[in-house]
Amino acid sequence: MSTPAPSRFQDAYLTGEPPWIIGEPQPAVAAAEAEGLIRGRVLDLGCGTGEHTVLLAARGYEVVGADSAPAALDRARAVAAGHDVAPAFVVADALHPDALRDFDTVLDSALFHIFDDGDQARYADALRDVVVDGGRVVLLGLAPGPAFGPEVTDEQIRTAFSRPGWAVEDLRESTYRGRVPDMEQAEKLRVPVGGHVDLPAWLAVARRV
Repeated sequence: MSTPAPSRFQDAYLTGEPPWIIGEPQPAVAAAEAEGLIRGRVLDLGCGTGEHTVLLAARGYEVVGADSAPAALDRARAVAAGHDVAPAFVVADALHPDALRDFDTVLDSALFHIFDDGDQARYADALRDVVVDGGRVVLLGLAPGPAFGPEVTDEQIRTAFSRPGWAVEDLRESTYRGRVPDMEQAEKLRVPVGGHVDLPAWLAVARRV
């Protein structure tokens, strides 16, 4: 697998309803926040349509949503307005997040798993300058499983965040909720097209050291 071009995601938001949009925050992310894994000033990197950015803003966090797809951010601003919050949203390249600095937590929901092995390492290196010393990355990514989507192994996460400047503090089994995109997947998962399904995932916490 090679890392998709950013234009692929821009096109996905302009031409349809991508299967990662479920109209609500990922339950695993909401649970991570309730557990206290998300702290301080937060960057929701690869925020998409902004459900997690909005959730955190509504709970009182200083949070910035960032995505490479302007079309996603247009939708995210509308979601935020509908919830009467106004977090900042910025266009950013996750592999070159030059203007993003001094965050206590980076939330990564379904971003890391789109990268190939080389870009996984580059991503971890790039985040060293984004996260403050002692800060953390909270990562939710699809694990190998029965259905659609890019996937990562626990070993890929450990390898990327065992690079200088990082220590993996937690890596556990979790779930990622997606929307069934087509009949092929519907038959495989026994869930109607458009229905939601919880897929195997990893939840990881990496500390900036």
